[in-house]
Amino acid sequence: MVAGTGIGRAIAEELVKRGLDVVITGRRADVLAATAREIGARPVVFDAASPEAVEAALAELPSTVDVLVNNAGGAVGGDDVRSQWLANYESNVITAVLVTTALEPRFTDQARIVTIGSIAGRRGGGSYGAAKAAVEAWTAELAFSLGGRGITANVVSPGYVEDTEFFGDRMTDRRRQTLIAQTANGRPGTPADVAATVAFLTSPEAGHITGQVIAVNGGAALGR
Repeated sequence: MVAGTGIGRAIAEELVKRGLDVVITGRRADVLAATAREIGARPVVFDAASPEAVEAALAELPSTVDVLVNNAGGAVGGDDVRSQWLANYESNVITAVLVTTALEPRFTDQARIVTIGSIAGRRGGGSYGAAKAAVEAWTAELAFSLGGRGITANVVSPGYVEDTEFFGDRMTDRRRQTLIAQTANGRPGTPADVAATVAFLTSPEAGHITGQVIAVNGGAALGR
C-alpha cells in the first residue's frame, strides 16, 4: 500500500498495531524509509502507475498477500483538459488495477482488498471525481470475480480529512469552514477515522461485506 504520509500512513500504522506484517510502497524513497522505521513496516519503492515498475517490484513484495490496500492517487493537474483527465485516471484507477492484477496470484483465500475512493466520486469533482467513480465500478466487478475464494473487495470513501497533503496550500479557512459545515457531526475527518474503517474491512469479521462503498465523511454525503 502507498503509505508514506497522511491517510496511507495512518492505515499502515493501524494494521501494524493489529499484528500484520505490513509493506508500504510509494515513489519517495526518503519518505517511505522514514515512515517504515517509525511504524515498523517494510518499504518498497516503485511507481504504481508503471506496468514495468510494478512488474520489477514483485520480487520485493510478499509471496502471499492477505490484505491489499490501494491508496495511490490524488487530484492531479495537467497542461490541458485531455492530459488532466488522463493523469487523474492513471493516478487513481490504473495504479490500483495494475497492483491488484499483479498480486492476484498471491492472494490467499479470504484475502481483503480495500481501495481508497473519495466523496468526490459521487458529488462531482471533475476529472478527479470521475476517476474515483471508476474505482467504485472496478471494485464491484472485482468483488464478483474473486468472491468465490472468499476474497472481499471494498472502497472506503473519505470526505474532508485534515492532516494530509491532499489540499496543500489550496485550503483556505473559509473553504475549511464550508466543508466542516456540510457534516452532521461538525468536525473534519482524521486519518485515524479512515484507518479504523479500513482495519475493520480487512478483518476476518468483515467477510460478508464486499462490493461496497463505505463512506467516512461525517454525514457530508448520505449513503442511501
